[in-house]
Amino acid sequence: QLQLVESGGGLVQPGGSLRLSCVVSGFTSGFTLDHYAIGWFRQAPGKEREGVSCISKSGVSTTYADSVKGRFTISRDNAKSTVYLQMDNLKPEDTAVYYCAARLASGYMCSDANWWTSWGQGTQVTASS
Repeated sequence: QLQLVESGGGLVQPGGSLRLSCVVSGFTSGFTLDHYAIGWFRQAPGKEREGVSCISKSGVSTTYADSVKGRFTISRDNAKSTVYLQMDNLKPEDTAVYYCAARLASGYMCSDANWWTSWGQGTQVTASS
């Protein structure tokens, strides 16, 4: 069973930076991270889970929510089975629990949390002074 573990969350002042990591393990024999699309989602209290950024299995295609464009960068290191989310110029409205998700696919549906088949446990990000 695929396992995803997020780390790197924390408390940061507005304008600060954090880098989230998502380590993926438990691949079925013959498969590696190279076969999976990965997405980062977030959920604030009282709000629905929303797609923040997604990356195709090749890494060639990426998508960002309008609210984070120009501030967040998604990347992947398939050799380390890890996907990253670099978050710069954090704002109070970025405060949420951040989750990574995976699906064995070429493309992805960054706007639909129900499309993804495996999820991590989440990491808290708080931007506050």
